Amino acid sequence: MNERIRQLAEQATTEHTSYYDGRGNVTETIFDKDKFAELIVKECVSILMKPEYAMNHPGELADYNRGWVNGRLLGIEHIEGYFGVEQ
Repeated sequence: MNERIRQLAEQATTEHTSYYDGRGNVTETIFDKDKFAELIVKECVSILMKPEYAMNHPGELADYNRGWVNGRLLGIEHIEGYFGVEQ
């Protein structure tokens, strides 16, 4: 597992402390699988958005590069729709 996946897993993990009378504190580590999956999909989409200037200004590009940007934007749309995730 690479470092970025570890970071995303940490973002999807929370600690919850419960207080019980006479027994002390209990801390649970909760891993949210849905949040982890959503973070990975968003990370993939953000990678496809680079270079950001070109992706956000396709009208300023030559035809070939505009097609390249439009293909990436279509891929982003399909990925987000398939996984039900929006940026």
